[in-house]
Amino acid sequence: MASDNTRSALMVAYHFPPAAFSSGVHRLVALANALSAQCWDVSVLTVREQLYERTDAAALEAVDPRVRILRSRAYDTRKHLSIKGRYLQTMALPDTLQSWVLFGLIAGLRQIRRQRPAVILSSYPIASSHLLAYCLHRLTGIPWIADFRDPMAQDGYPSNRAQWKSFKWIEERAAKHARLLVFATDGAMNEYRRRYPQVSEERWAVMSNGFDGERYADIVAAPRAADRPTTLLHSGLIYPMERNPEALFKALGRLQQEGFFNSHPLRLTLRATGHDTAYAPMIAAAGIDQIVSLEPPVPYTQALQEMFDADALLLLQGADCNQQIPAKAYEYLRARKPVLALTDPEGDTARLLADNGVAAIASLYDEDAIADALKNFCLKLQQERFVLPDLEAINRYDRRTISAEFVGHLESVLAKESAA
Repeated sequence: MASDNTRSALMVAYHFPPAAFSSGVHRLVALANALSAQCWDVSVLTVREQLYERTDAAALEAVDPRVRILRSRAYDTRKHLSIKGRYLQTMALPDTLQSWVLFGLIAGLRQIRRQRPAVILSSYPIASSHLLAYCLHRLTGIPWIADFRDPMAQDGYPSNRAQWKSFKWIEERAAKHARLLVFATDGAMNEYRRRYPQVSEERWAVMSNGFDGERYADIVAAPRAADRPTTLLHSGLIYPMERNPEALFKALGRLQQEGFFNSHPLRLTLRATGHDTAYAPMIAAAGIDQIVSLEPPVPYTQALQEMFDADALLLLQGADCNQQIPAKAYEYLRARKPVLALTDPEGDTARLLADNGVAAIASLYDEDAIADALKNFCLKLQQERFVLPDLEAINRYDRRTISAEFVGHLESVLAKESAA
């Protein structure tokens, strides 16, 4: 048993290195490392590596060696428990990873018996993570911290009504039982404040995504060749709904037909979209094969280097994600490159980029606005009229700073609860 369980934590997170799911994984690593750096004994309850579609062994090197990683069995209903792709709907609530709740509960209770933690902290976007943490909390009485990051039950999402109800039920349990409800943006937190006005003010918290400053120590932008086209890069997943690039492709096709790119050569790289088979026909139909290339995933450090080497960066975000800021936005800020942001000007992402003066902004769905924005953006790049923020201003978004501040807040909350 630990001599001081007031400084131990059990994190429940489906995605954890070596998972190469999204940059959101790095948010969890930063928090685990910040806890460990402040003398917390940290255990992370996650799943076996075989469940991850993509892995990056190098990602494990970023985890503080003092952090204990516990991997339990789990099955994906769709992949492992279906018969010819068919399964009972109840086997996929709140998601297709519901089996992890059972296996994780066994592993979690075993770890709690060994070393009773001061807190259990769970992380969305896998809803089963919250459900598992809720069960552990109810069985043990250990305070639960629910890190939502982004909203769960939204208008039209999940589209399956039964799944939506299960998401809503988990939200309601968190509103009633979680010691802290944590979000990645003020917009998301304020939305939940409206949903659950009964939750007291001290139970709300924001922990921004940020970027991993240590990853940039050896990254230097390559010199730009004077005779090459302007390079525009989108790095990471492009979801068909929330980040639909169809209007962008049509706008590029229109400018191509008008001859704009004859005098302003452009190459757009879409790196690791996750949906290349859906986008390749759209690119061909728009006649922009010579402008746009779909490229495979690369290791995280290589992806960061590519951001530094590009002339400009592309961000896609639909209006239904106005209360979200992807970790990519912070990584783009650290690269200190101009950003073409196709997103709602009223959303949290647009505000972040506009506040730092790096973005040209147009709606993701407006072909005309995108075409105009592309023209102005290319001209501004050519004339070098972007004024970028200095590194000191950007460093406030370093995950180490953000996570350390959150750990300090968490310790304050627990101290007040202990003194009460």
